[in-house]
Amino acid sequence: MFPVRVKVCGLTRKQDVEAAVAAGAWAVGFVVWSGSPRSVTAGQVRGLVADVPGHVKRVAVLVNTTVQDARRLSDETGVTTVQLHGDEDVEPFLSLDVDVIKAVSLGSDADVERAAALPAEVTVLVDAHDPVRRGGTGVRADWERASVLAARRPIILAGGLRAENVADAMAQVRPWAVDVSSGLESTPGIKDGMKVAEFFGKLRSREVGK
Repeated sequence: MFPVRVKVCGLTRKQDVEAAVAAGAWAVGFVVWSGSPRSVTAGQVRGLVADVPGHVKRVAVLVNTTVQDARRLSDETGVTTVQLHGDEDVEPFLSLDVDVIKAVSLGSDADVERAAALPAEVTVLVDAHDPVRRGGTGVRADWERASVLAARRPIILAGGLRAENVADAMAQVRPWAVDVSSGLESTPGIKDGMKVAEFFGKLRSREVGK
């Protein structure tokens, strides 16, 4: 298994899913929200995850969804995880038979406290603040506040990560996992194989160099 947990998100093509898995991705993510340039349908997700090995998490990214719709999606597609990237109350989603990730932004110390207080069953993902596009913007999250939160509970760090800065992010924030989308792309939703290889290579080199 790859030494660092990496979630590759915003996937829209089978070959990109296969490349992420081959590189060592811990999770692959699919945005099921029409407001994203990386949007895919439930039917597309079902096809994209069909050949993903069982040890790789299959994540559906949802925005302001309902528990009923999330349950229907997980039943129809075979995703193992739902990532709530809107303004949802996370508590009702804990009744689902899938893992739950909650995306947060840390614009203030109060945001850190609210994220720290989320149920322990929830995995917290820290992203840059963007109430319109919701993610995949290439904008860096607040690493200083993220590091404070990461010292209190495991987090996934997202927001503007790419090969050039991921080692620094790991060193400063010490996240449980990292999430990358736009940093691996040639255009939104289309991953660049060279960028994928470089990103994973940087993390592998960092691990070896410890």
